[in-house]
Amino acid sequence: MLVPRDAADVAELVAGATRSLEPVGGGTKRPIGRPVAGDVLDLRSLTGIVAYEAAELVLTARAATPLAEIEAALAEHAQRLAFEPPDFSALLGTSGRQTIGGVLAANLAGSRRVTAGAARDHFLGFRAVSGRGEPFKAGGKVVKNVTGYDLPKLLAGSWGTLAVLTEVTIRVAPSPELDRTLVVARGSAGECLALAGAALRSPHDVSAAAVDPERGSLLRLEGFAASVEARTRALCDELDFSPDAVLEGQASRDCWRSIASGAPLATSPVVWRISVPPADALRALDRLEPSRYLVDWGGGLILAAYEDVDATRVRGALGAGHATLVKAPAAARAATPVFEPQPPALASIVARLRAAFDPRGILNPGRMD
Repeated sequence: MLVPRDAADVAELVAGATRSLEPVGGGTKRPIGRPVAGDVLDLRSLTGIVAYEAAELVLTARAATPLAEIEAALAEHAQRLAFEPPDFSALLGTSGRQTIGGVLAANLAGSRRVTAGAARDHFLGFRAVSGRGEPFKAGGKVVKNVTGYDLPKLLAGSWGTLAVLTEVTIRVAPSPELDRTLVVARGSAGECLALAGAALRSPHDVSAAAVDPERGSLLRLEGFAASVEARTRALCDELDFSPDAVLEGQASRDCWRSIASGAPLATSPVVWRISVPPADALRALDRLEPSRYLVDWGGGLILAAYEDVDATRVRGALGAGHATLVKAPAAARAATPVFEPQPPALASIVARLRAAFDPRGILNPGRMD
């Protein structure tokens, strides 16, 4: 294990590496992807908030800063991360503390993604070390600082295969006065999905919509209390339903954290994260036949649980969309491509990008192949 003290140490260790490196912050997502044979680059010393300009809605932190520390600092100013990153610790059985760098490297966004955007949409700038061991930076503290290729968007979702993040700058958002979830017990998956889709298409500013087969449709409204009250009444009138339960405040937030993190599926040995056009969600569920499932993003995201890995069955069931293997035993992970096979043209672009950032191929080699 290699343990750098700071960003300069990261550059020195990467430059001198003779074996593959697995950058690790909190370690909460290590079970995702194929196992990496090499040295762990333990980044836990790269922690701490560097700058927080609450009035400007901008925060800069070292990459291994625990997400909980950042959220606590934001809460003191009634602010939050609008993209609401999920924590897969319960699903994957990991015990570390999720870090802001890991969230951005994985481009993780929670249930509010349909209205607030992905993590990459809030990623303003960074400092990092390339696979050559060369420090570099990109972006800044405002969106207008981005000229040319938007490197923060490129590194978001690269899973540490292009560079090692050492510092990140993100945009934050004000917290709502009221966070409310309407729980509507509908009989079938089709009825639940139809209500979720209709709610998101309505003019009543529904910020998230999901389906939990154990509870029904979950609809979220946020904002000033008076506005949430008015929009709740209007939504119920327009779509002709009465909620079976109403969750507010922390109970509402906990509900959505559970959905986005897949916590109800934690006992399942295999979980796929499947993106589909929302209109195809019901058809996809019928073909996928999971033992258990959750639906988020108004039908655009399905977390499907199984007893075994069968990539051909899962990926073959999708007419459109793609499936990512999130949880499986180590042997199955090693044998199963994490993502859909890429078309030759796209695979060529990805290979050239990796060669440009990491010509020796030492950063997380094979992990996300």
